[in-house]
Amino acid sequence: MYRNGTGHEEKQSESGKYELINLNSISIDGGLKPSGKFIDEETETLLKDDLVMVLSDVGHGDLLGRVAIIPENNRFVLNQRVALLRNNSSVDIKYLFSYINAHQIYFKKQGAGSSQLNISRGSVENFEVLLPHKDEQKKIGKYLSSIDNLITLHQRKYNLCNKVKVYAWEQRKLGELTIYRNGTGHEEKQSESGKYELINLNSISIDGGLKPSGKFIDEETETLLKDDLVMVLSDVGHGDLLGRVAIIPENNRFVLNQRVALLRNNSSVDIKYLFSYINAHQIYFKKQGAGSSQLNISRGSVENFEVLLPHKDEQKKIGKYLSSIDNLITLHQRKKKYTKKPIILLKITF
Repeated sequence: MYRNGTGHEEKQSESGKYELINLNSISIDGGLKPSGKFIDEETETLLKDDLVMVLSDVGHGDLLGRVAIIPENNRFVLNQRVALLRNNSSVDIKYLFSYINAHQIYFKKQGAGSSQLNISRGSVENFEVLLPHKDEQKKIGKYLSSIDNLITLHQRKYNLCNKVKVYAWEQRKLGELTIYRNGTGHEEKQSESGKYELINLNSISIDGGLKPSGKFIDEETETLLKDDLVMVLSDVGHGDLLGRVAIIPENNRFVLNQRVALLRNNSSVDIKYLFSYINAHQIYFKKQGAGSSQLNISRGSVENFEVLLPHKDEQKKIGKYLSSIDNLITLHQRKKKYTKKPIILLKITF
């Protein structure tokens, strides 16, 4: 069953009987976050195992179509621009949760609008789901849920290690650890093919992966090197990509475009450790963001970012460990895609 939320802006407050599920309630990984908004008025509440879906997003639309699971009965109320998807018992809810969140490219393509992207009820209801037998759905859903829990556990262990060992670590500014260089504009020279691929604002994903930009130049210019870090300096909307870094995988294939920065390691820090540390401290860069519709960070903000460093050998161990977690996440995503095998193709009616 599908239902749109309704506006409660005039009735909401900082405390109350029912917590509102709004556009800030659903995280990029499908978790449920506190919205900080409540109402007291008696109204239709959500039920345990309801799915709630983001219908509007700004910027890159990374949250568009993302779903979260309601954990208990009669505690939450649906606000506007978020949809309810109530299971009709034909599908396991954990399987459906994982399947929808693994196919976000569909909802991003369905997004309509300029500064704010929106998806319609029709787009949601026409999304097609591949369904194995119900027993197999449960096994897949349980398996993927266990991987989510394992990833969360590893992240908590990493955070705990940071807190316990911080007293023995050295604090250094990013400007002392790397050579910084801004990219330059290549818009007049770029094309759909060429010798060098441009690293632009579309090249770096929310998880720090490197994506094809689809833009190239042929002109001889200064290229990036293997293990260079590239950082997003401008972002729209929530600023979730601001300060995000990715690692360059090979020499002399990529060229830096404007509004992306190069951070070249000066050998005092392990690159995998630095990559993970920067991407784990995105709140710093979001706070540094200046602007209204487009947020920007300056060279000074980047170079003044403080990094806690253990001994180089320990950096390598931590970097390797965190890289293994990233590989686990990648495996998780592949397992989700594996559920696309042609078992049964159904259009789910919510």
